[in-house]
Amino acid sequence: MTTVVKIGGARAVDPEGALADVASLVEDGEDVVLTHGGSTAVDETLEELGEEPTYVETPGGVVGRFTDERTMDVFKMVMPGKLNTDLVESLHNEGVDAVGLSGTDGKLLSGKRKSAVRVKEDGKKKIKRGDHSGKIESVNADLLETTLAGGYTPVVSVPILGKEKSGGYTAVNADADRAAAAIAGALEADLVLLTDVSGVYEDPDDEATKIESATTPAEFEGVKDAAEGFMTKKVMAAEEALAGGASSVVVADANADEPISSALAGEGTTLEPGVLADEDDAETEAAE
Repeated sequence: MTTVVKIGGARAVDPEGALADVASLVEDGEDVVLTHGGSTAVDETLEELGEEPTYVETPGGVVGRFTDERTMDVFKMVMPGKLNTDLVESLHNEGVDAVGLSGTDGKLLSGKRKSAVRVKEDGKKKIKRGDHSGKIESVNADLLETTLAGGYTPVVSVPILGKEKSGGYTAVNADADRAAAAIAGALEADLVLLTDVSGVYEDPDDEATKIESATTPAEFEGVKDAAEGFMTKKVMAAEEALAGGASSVVVADANADEPISSALAGEGTTLEPGVLADEDDAETEAAE
């Protein structure tokens, strides 16, 4: 069985424990694909260059990065450059034969480029043009499976390969959680989303309200209702992963002892494929 792990890019996330855990799992014969975020590092680099990162809110209320051409240049420099290289270096120091890959390598992650996005500004819906982002539509699972079969551990970073209307390709930004979800679905793997909290809380300010698991559509609705801020995207990614074929998804604490192993043992918020509403059930609910 393969495990896909996504390490968050928040300042509060220390990857050291997760990397040691990857090494332990690989030593035990497990296949692991590591993916990572890095929006904080991208923002810090932009600020060092005297530029402000731009975030926008969609009409549905989800806040995300607007990636103009300059931001995309910085993104390519930081994500598959420094951050990915640092993780590969650290894994080698843990005894893991790691290989760094970006979504553009071998069309690992690809989809259509979105050059314009719908946003909400001052209560009004607008179209903002010049974006360099895309939604993942295809995963080259063969590339990952070949890499794993050769005894190597892939470390995957966005950007992805975006197809232009002209038929050409360009590197574009994509959400790292959803990239991990797409990979987990394609490999029918367990997905562990490591972040700076221990799961999804009913009350975001109270760790005692952590939701241990969801196995039914009704329970999953409770998880979605509880998710706020950055957690909204993680729950969205979890749903996409399960719909794509992932075996399970766990949202867990990156800073815990043996964070991946403990997450797979149920320490975070675990979501099972049963949380997805059956199409027949959905039709029945609609009829009612």
